[in-house]
Amino acid sequence: MSDLSEAPKIERAPNRTSPVNLLAGISVRVSVEVGSTMMTIAELATLEAGNVVALDRKVGEPLDICANGSLVARGEIVSVDGRYGIRITELVSAEGRG
Repeated sequence: MSDLSEAPKIERAPNRTSPVNLLAGISVRVSVEVGSTMMTIAELATLEAGNVVALDRKVGEPLDICANGSLVARGEIVSVDGRYGIRITELVSAEGRG
């Protein structure tokens, strides 16, 4: 999904007034972090097509799923109708989001 307009619509109960339903229509940016690395600007400037940048994750490790930059879950890559998707394998508690 390149933009939120492609996101599937979630059906809500019409007459419920729980805090979650009050916020359910608000869009948030969801991103997935495969891994990261630190490099200098000089190293970044020398990158060319075909170079490989090693990340801090091992193959098979869960990916971080963030909503508006905050960690909310972990998951794994799956294929959905020829597109990448993420299967959520763990929800992160508020204490674990630090």
